[in-house]
Amino acid sequence: MIKKTLYFGNPAYLSFKDEQLTIEIREVLINLNEIENDSDSSEKSENENDKYLKRKSRKETIPVEDIGIVILDHHGVSTSQYLISKLLENNVSVIFCNDKHHPTGLLLNLDGNTIQSEKFKSQINASIPLRKNLWQQTVSSKIFNQAVLLKERGVIIGNMLNWAKNVNSGDSKNLEARASVYYWRNIFPEEVNFFRDRFGDPPNNLLNYGYAILRAIVARSLVGSGLLPTLGIHHRNKYNSYCLADDIMEPYRPFVDKIVYDILTEEKDMFELTTEIKKELLNIPVVDVVIGGEKSPLMIAVQRTTSSLAKCFEGKIKKIIYPEFV
Repeated sequence: MIKKTLYFGNPAYLSFKDEQLTIEIREVLINLNEIENDSDSSEKSENENDKYLKRKSRKETIPVEDIGIVILDHHGVSTSQYLISKLLENNVSVIFCNDKHHPTGLLLNLDGNTIQSEKFKSQINASIPLRKNLWQQTVSSKIFNQAVLLKERGVIIGNMLNWAKNVNSGDSKNLEARASVYYWRNIFPEEVNFFRDRFGDPPNNLLNYGYAILRAIVARSLVGSGLLPTLGIHHRNKYNSYCLADDIMEPYRPFVDKIVYDILTEEKDMFELTTEIKKELLNIPVVDVVIGGEKSPLMIAVQRTTSSLAKCFEGKIKKIIYPEFV
């Protein structure tokens, strides 16, 4: 079953009751003095303020077990601590956004697998050659998917496929960086004059938003597979709590890039992350990918990837299962 991604971009109160996430949405204020037709049937309120203003609200509920990601993107969203604890207990990723609507925080469950301590040991004790081999597979898969996306766009892919085939252990030749330079130079139309920079001009903001959603999906799946998202196979920034998530999401990035490219071709204003644009980016968990020769929603594919990674750490298999862009 594909877990739901919930986005809250308007004021709401979120709480937990009977295994359900309860959403209370406060809507509009009504001036009762303007409602003349109902004057005969209306009753006088003891509270003088109630004569003039009355807040409408509606409630909805969603089973917590059906939720995969919750995105909180409005300063008027409030929630109970009980709900947060229940979301994490059910391995739901909770993303917080700032006043510019950019994701700035991520909450994850600390106890996502019944034999988590054993999984941690295998991950921590992974040898350097194993980690280098896993990174080799990851980079090769990423470059291959980038090449296929470029080819789909009608761009000459140059040495991309050769680079994908010739990545060595640990990518000591740094083919990922070489492929990245070529890829970003050609992925978007020439008139966009695109330069990939996290703080750069659009569509960098769309890419950042999409990657944040992808990162949450991967981190959630890593926890569910009993792995520690902090301990990467390549990324080692001491200030980064999600090094392994940043490693494993690499071959999935082109699927986000494809969505951003499609938005770009629709000639929408990308200087602001509008509700319409966010709606398209929130489809990332359900976009179809091919993994293991089968079509699958991206969120399910990520679960297969992280599960295979855990088995690699345990020595049960030697290859991570990654998606292919076809």
